[in-house]
Amino acid sequence: MHESWLVLDYLVAACTSALTIVVLRHLAPTLGLVDHPDQRKQHVGEVPLVGGLAIFSGLLVGGVLCHDQFQGFERALFGTSAVLVMLGALDDRFDLSVRDRLLIQTIVILTVVAGTGVYIQTLGTIFGHEVMLGWVGVPLTVLAVIGLVNAFNMMDGIDGLAGSLELVSIAAIVLFAGPTPLHGVIVMLALLAAASLPYLVANQGFMGRKIFLGDAGSMLIGYLLAWALIRLSQMPQSQLSPVDVLWCVALPVFDTFAVMYRRLRQGKSPFKPDRGHIHHILLGTGLGPRATLALLVVLAAALALVGALISSLAHSAGTNLTAFCVAMGVYVITVSHAWLRQEARRHRLLDLQRSADVIAVPSNRRSPSGGLAGQRHEFMAEPGDRTTGTYGPARESFRR
Repeated sequence: MHESWLVLDYLVAACTSALTIVVLRHLAPTLGLVDHPDQRKQHVGEVPLVGGLAIFSGLLVGGVLCHDQFQGFERALFGTSAVLVMLGALDDRFDLSVRDRLLIQTIVILTVVAGTGVYIQTLGTIFGHEVMLGWVGVPLTVLAVIGLVNAFNMMDGIDGLAGSLELVSIAAIVLFAGPTPLHGVIVMLALLAAASLPYLVANQGFMGRKIFLGDAGSMLIGYLLAWALIRLSQMPQSQLSPVDVLWCVALPVFDTFAVMYRRLRQGKSPFKPDRGHIHHILLGTGLGPRATLALLVVLAAALALVGALISSLAHSAGTNLTAFCVAMGVYVITVSHAWLRQEARRHRLLDLQRSADVIAVPSNRRSPSGGLAGQRHEFMAEPGDRTTGTYGPARESFRR
């Protein structure tokens, strides 16, 4: 009977999220919460950035109905999540600086640590030794939460990807946690999943005009998943070890490391956006957006299953951690090489196009008013006509 009431609460969360989408979709232009296409974001037209606000509305209403399931930790997450959702909405509206976002995220995380006492205290038993962190656990917790928040933000590059990876991560948490009695964190994640389903339907264009998740949504997803993993991995009665946590969010973590490694090697800021994520690379090979989405969801699920298999067979956190690091190394090297090949091909194509334009210029100078000025005008105007790189105008239907 208890579980039946919870199912009803999840349904209410989903319906609230769907209703909020309908309302906010019309208010988005007035609020300034719309995404405009540019060189990096190659979608068509202005798209409302209200997915995150809708998900949080459903989560909040569902949380009120399930309030007896929550203790101080979960309630602290609901309160601090509201701050992050507001931060994300402001970022969607005004494009805040990286420094401002990181500062507020850090303050919010430290508020949870101070108010609940929950943080990464141990990494478990690795190669026969219990790795206790002491005071180092607090800054590591800040880095872990901020890292996963930004990992999901970076993965929000094509329709449905961040939301789908969220569902894969929640399923992986349930898989690793095993037959653990219903805990407040699990109920909160179930509410998050239920509230996310209407967004995924609307994001794919099956519920009227398409909407995007926005930074408010990606911050909310990464934040709640990070804290859920920390809480469950630090509970003595949980079967989810600190190393198992990594496999639950393997693909976002892998891709974040790969992108930041490449940007740092190129002397760029690791937070400067570009089109070098795994979804951009797959799109560059000719795959469509939905085929790319399906492939990445399968990959994320496969990584979680591999992690569960290693965890069950090895019975060693050290072996599990080594396998994760090896898998991440293979991913980083493979994706980096694929990116370099695509960039080299793109530069070759641009060089060929420029050469062809230079050869074609003399044949265009036939009118009396042409002369040197007309020739110079053509040379100056030409580069601005190609801003979409290898993706071109045929890719304008997808997100970023």
